[in-house]
Amino acid sequence: MRGVVGLLAGVGKENFKLTMFRTLCHLAAPIIAFAFSPVAHADESTHRIEVGTKKLPMEGESILFDGHEAFVIAPETAAKGKPWVWYAPTLPRLPGSAENWLFERFLKAGVAIAGVDVGESYGSPEGRKIFEEFRVYLVSERGFAEKPCLLARSRGGLMLYSWATEHPEKVAGVAGIYPVCNIASYPGVAKAAGAYGLSPEALEAELAKHNPIDRLEPLAKAKVPILHLHGDKDRTVPLEANSGELAKRYRALGGPIELEVVKEGGHDMWKGWFQSEKMAAFVIERAKAGVGEE
Repeated sequence: MRGVVGLLAGVGKENFKLTMFRTLCHLAAPIIAFAFSPVAHADESTHRIEVGTKKLPMEGESILFDGHEAFVIAPETAAKGKPWVWYAPTLPRLPGSAENWLFERFLKAGVAIAGVDVGESYGSPEGRKIFEEFRVYLVSERGFAEKPCLLARSRGGLMLYSWATEHPEKVAGVAGIYPVCNIASYPGVAKAAGAYGLSPEALEAELAKHNPIDRLEPLAKAKVPILHLHGDKDRTVPLEANSGELAKRYRALGGPIELEVVKEGGHDMWKGWFQSEKMAAFVIERAKAGVGEE
C-alpha cells in the first residue's frame, strides 16, 4: 500500500484518475488470471472424451473414453436421480441385439444403460481401474446415480464382480446371466495370467486376491442383492463352479441372493435368458434403489 501511495504522490490532478485505474488493474491482474486459469475449474474433465465408433444394437451414444470404446443408451426421460445399469462385457459385438428386450424395458422405466470396453481383462486390476474411472465420469460429469445396478453376462461377471468387491458401497445390486464368477473355472488360470501381468504360477498363488468367489464378504456386509440365472447344463461356465458356488458362499456370509437354475439350460442364446420378466423387474428396482427410489 505504501508503494501505491508513493506512486500516486507525484501524479498531477489531470492524470490522477488514469494512474489510479492502471494501478488497480495491475494489482488485480493476478487474481483475474487465477480465476480464469484451468486450475481454478475443478470440474473440468481430466479424461479424454471423443466420439466413439462402437456399433450399438439400438440408438445410443458411442464414446471413446481415454481410448476405450464405451457407450451410453439413455431414456427419453430419465427417472429421478438418473438411475442406470452397468452392462458387461462391453466388447466389439456386445451388447448385442439379444439384450434389446431388457434394454427397452430399462429405458421405458427411465433407466439408462452404460458400459466400457476393457478388453479381455478377466477382472484384472487394470480393468478394475478403468471401470472405476468410467463410473466416476458418469457420476460426476454426466449426473448419473452414484450406485448402479450391475448386469453381467457371461465373462462380464469377472469384470463387474472384481470391481464390485472393492466398491460395495457403490453397488445397488448385481444381476447375472450365466455369469463367470470363478477364474479357475473360466478362462482358467493359465489363460487369465497374461491379463494380470503374471505367470500362471504367480496368479495361482494369489488367486484369492482376485477371484470373485473368494472376495464376497464386502458385498455381503453391504447386503447387496444378487439375482443370477444359470443353466444346469452349462459346459462353458459350469453352474456348480460359478453361480452355484457363489450363491453358497454368499448365503453363508449373510448376503441376499436368488439363484434361478434353468433346467437343461446351456451357455447359449435361448431367449429366456434375455427376456426374463424377473430379471427386468429386479434390475429396474435395484437401479432406482441406487438413488433412493424404491
